[in-house]
Amino acid sequence: MTLAERLAEYVRACFTGLWIHSIEPDDAVAEIAALCRSEHWALATWDIERGLAFVGAEAAVAPGAPDPLGAIHALGALATPDGTSLLVVRNFHRFLGSAEIVQAVEARISQGRNDRTFVIVLAPLVQLPVELERHFAVIEHELPTRDDIARIAQSVAIEPGELPSEPELGAVLDASAGLTRIEAENAFSLALVRHGKLQPDVIWELKGQALKASGLLKLHRGTERFTDLGGLAALQQFCTQALRPGRAANVRARGVLLLGVPGTGKSAFAKALGNETGRPTLILDIGSLLGSLVGETERRVRDALRTIDAMAPCIVFVDELEKALGGAATGSNGDSGVGTRLFGTLLSWLNDHESDVFFVGTSNDVSKLPPEFARAERFDGTFFLDLPGSREKAMIWQIYLERFGLNRQQARPGDRDWTGAEIRACCRLAALLGVSLVDAAQHVVPVAVTAGESVERLRQWASGRCLDANRPGLYCRDTVGEKHGRKVRRDPSTN
Repeated sequence: MTLAERLAEYVRACFTGLWIHSIEPDDAVAEIAALCRSEHWALATWDIERGLAFVGAEAAVAPGAPDPLGAIHALGALATPDGTSLLVVRNFHRFLGSAEIVQAVEARISQGRNDRTFVIVLAPLVQLPVELERHFAVIEHELPTRDDIARIAQSVAIEPGELPSEPELGAVLDASAGLTRIEAENAFSLALVRHGKLQPDVIWELKGQALKASGLLKLHRGTERFTDLGGLAALQQFCTQALRPGRAANVRARGVLLLGVPGTGKSAFAKALGNETGRPTLILDIGSLLGSLVGETERRVRDALRTIDAMAPCIVFVDELEKALGGAATGSNGDSGVGTRLFGTLLSWLNDHESDVFFVGTSNDVSKLPPEFARAERFDGTFFLDLPGSREKAMIWQIYLERFGLNRQQARPGDRDWTGAEIRACCRLAALLGVSLVDAAQHVVPVAVTAGESVERLRQWASGRCLDANRPGLYCRDTVGEKHGRKVRRDPSTN
């Protein structure tokens, strides 16, 4: 349903206080103006720079128009015996700290039920004083749909050859998901200047810049693939099958929770998954959502989730969840309940969102996560990533020996209880210092040694509770691999 359709319903139902949440005010005003013309409603707009203007009149500006209180009082003059009058005030949340203005708005909304005058606040956030909370209905001005963006593309690319063929246009529209109308228009114009036709690489570049500027999300544009991982076969198969093209439209993949030892490839997997499935990967840093002002955190969380939904289909990656959500359920963060509300909003979204968003969360310490976070139907699976076995380590050595240009035939150090990150560190140090792998290994201390107790505790917890990332079925602490087609017990001398 469009903004105009929603607004028309509320006006006919005589909701005389309406708050439109929009980050595209000019487009919202244009849509409201078109609705008023078709319905023969009177419309006035106000902002602090241009004052009060009567749309459809000779751009008339009322005396004293820059005064926000005067704009509210002027709405009464628009009332007619049989007509409907709307006043759109932009960014009016900036003035609602004044008791006088709050009281004037409250009185005007109450009077509007008698003379069919409507106060419409147009703002990029919803920030109502307690006196007005029950007087306003909130309407979301949604970001442009795929069809809207297609129309923008056709209006910009008007010369022959500028508009790509149908498959290429689909890639352009996929890349444009989540952009505002003006952002999409700017991206298309830049693509025409740079390439002479619409291409998705320019759009991804500008989208990454826009997300970075917002401070809410980052767009990951790396080149990681599953072949760079060396292991995690069961996890790879599960996720690629869950995200396969052509799956039933009414069956939505939710995501996975990855638990495990630091350095076992949780973050690398999340970043590679987007490239393997052709989806953009958004990195959500929950810590960056925390704001210093009252209500700011909640607003930033809602804005981030709204952007994520608009960019579907996509992968959303949240690293080290326990650092952001640990203590949320008990309110032990000392943040006056902000962490608890953030946690509740994220839980509700994980459970209820209908967009094609695949959530990948990682954790190194499951004991710090609230227990309700990992309940059924919030994730498609909870996987445990243990230290790699001998077969996985052999693959990881080959990957990093090749990447750092090292002699593959040279002797390797003992790698008992090493993670993939530690194998990479050994290869990188060998290349950096110009020494052998054995000598480079003297500078590597495995996490299984420095944090052996916590690693063992994590393994014991995951045994029988989590899926194994390397092989099908539940993770079992006492089995680490397969030899001659059967599982074998863990030998203390091997990993």
